Amino acid sequence: MGTKQEPIPPEALPPGWGLAKLDDDRFVYRHGNPVIELIADSTHPDRSHPALGLCRCWELRYQLFLTDSTIARSIAHVSTRQAALDGLLECMHSIHEAADTAIDPVAVEAILDRVSFSELVPDEASSPDRRR
Repeated sequence: MGTKQEPIPPEALPPGWGLAKLDDDRFVYRHGNPVIELIADSTHPDRSHPALGLCRCWELRYQLFLTDSTIARSIAHVSTRQAALDGLLECMHSIHEAADTAIDPVAVEAILDRVSFSELVPDEASSPDRRR
């Protein structure tokens, strides 16, 4: 039996990030300071158009661990595992680039709101509440 290979090579990760959990349907990357996890979970594509024929999609989210609480938010939904990996890596780089400033829950949310998923997700799929 082979061992599971890390989805993102360690040398591609920004400083301070590492793989925390790896399953077939979930991977988690963690940063130690601030303690934040970026998570990709395989989910059912409940909000995708039936004509796309997707049997699953990936939800990207983060968890920020504070002294007395944890904040968890969804970042985006993407259609493939590779798009999830690319999205998490882009989020890691964005957080790393902003590390010069104080990282608090509001700052993390603002940073991740600026991450562009336009190349990973078609415009219609990037907003699940968008109606035609």
